[in-house]
Amino acid sequence: MTPGARLQAAIDILGKIGATRHPADRVFDSWARGSRFAGSKDRAAVGELVYSVLRHRAELVTALGSEDPRLLVLGAVSLIDRAGPASAMALADGARHAPAPLEPDEAAALKNAALPGEDAPAHVRLNYPEWLEPEFKAAFGDRLEGEMAALMTRAPTDLRVNSLKGDRDTALAVLTEAGVELEPTPLAPLGLRLKARANVQGLQAFRDGLIELQDEGSQIACLLTAAQPGEQIVDLCAGGGGKSLALAAMMGNRGQIHACDTDRRRLGKLMPRAQRAGARNVQTRFIKTDALALGLDADLADLADRMDCVLVDAPCSGTGAWRRSPDARWRLTPELLANYGVAQDEVLARGCLAVKPGGRLVYVTCSMLPSENEARIATFLAAHSDFELAAWEDFWPTGYTAPVAPRGGALRLSPASTGTDGFYIAILKRKA
Repeated sequence: MTPGARLQAAIDILGKIGATRHPADRVFDSWARGSRFAGSKDRAAVGELVYSVLRHRAELVTALGSEDPRLLVLGAVSLIDRAGPASAMALADGARHAPAPLEPDEAAALKNAALPGEDAPAHVRLNYPEWLEPEFKAAFGDRLEGEMAALMTRAPTDLRVNSLKGDRDTALAVLTEAGVELEPTPLAPLGLRLKARANVQGLQAFRDGLIELQDEGSQIACLLTAAQPGEQIVDLCAGGGGKSLALAAMMGNRGQIHACDTDRRRLGKLMPRAQRAGARNVQTRFIKTDALALGLDADLADLADRMDCVLVDAPCSGTGAWRRSPDARWRLTPELLANYGVAQDEVLARGCLAVKPGGRLVYVTCSMLPSENEARIATFLAAHSDFELAAWEDFWPTGYTAPVAPRGGALRLSPASTGTDGFYIAILKRKA
């Protein structure tokens, strides 16, 4: 592909994202599958353009006075890549597969564009929806700008070593021999972080089940369940099962994990992954969507008051993962956020019914919004006097460096404070 063709592909992809409001990765993957002519370097270049616009959208819209994908892509080349307006306009030369030359008003906008300065509002400079500012201020206070700046960076790729197949030193040696550059994660004791790009799923270590892709923050959430061999555990919103597999390894394949979800398609991916990982204590259960607000239905009634731990990896806004999905910040709406709150209350109310006296209910989101975190826990505790919020540090494994975070309650992780995705982890103990 020529540089101009790459530019037009990015424009087309961004136009489809805007028109359909589908996740950017889904739209990009669809384009890549349908564009056999695009080599790996072409796909990387087009992806870089698309995600650069999504990551800097508020700045670019303000600088250019337009939301048109064509002008935003050219603005990204000129302003974010610092190629300048002349070089950007030269790519739109009307050649085959390239964008048509700019109209006079477009050229003027590009030539006069400048990224917002320090006097611009924070939500413009740091690219987040203005309506979310009160939430972020409540979460971070005077650390707001540092936290939001960190959410604009690129996320690292983290791996979890599967202790059913080997230890971290063994995995590090195997991967290093395979030419992969990585280092231990600072906090998660089984984590490895890539120092350079690698095709992880193409590695023999991945095919053998020695490693899994899992952000360090997600690994920490699993650690704080304090899952022990022989326990009975429910993973209530299991999805594809990444956390279930981590729990299976923590339990040494002893005990039972009931991986539940309302999405048969996602849940169907778990057992092949479990087989590769050598996890033998995982079983899946499909949950009927219309039963979520009605307590434990027939599919789960046999688990009532029996579980040592129920992990609720709740549906949420995903604000903590904006580094990986920068388009998600522009797809979130107040109505969607309110719906997440309803769903979070429902899964907490449902999950608590399976916890035995003395057991624990672990609530996890990849959100940094108090309305999805502290507010949901406060609502739950007000309605369930038989539960109490435990101190996260009491569940941290001994001998390992703990996150630098306030003690005595739930744990909040963020790219700025812990170098992980944003997570909120609350451990609720049922009184014996």
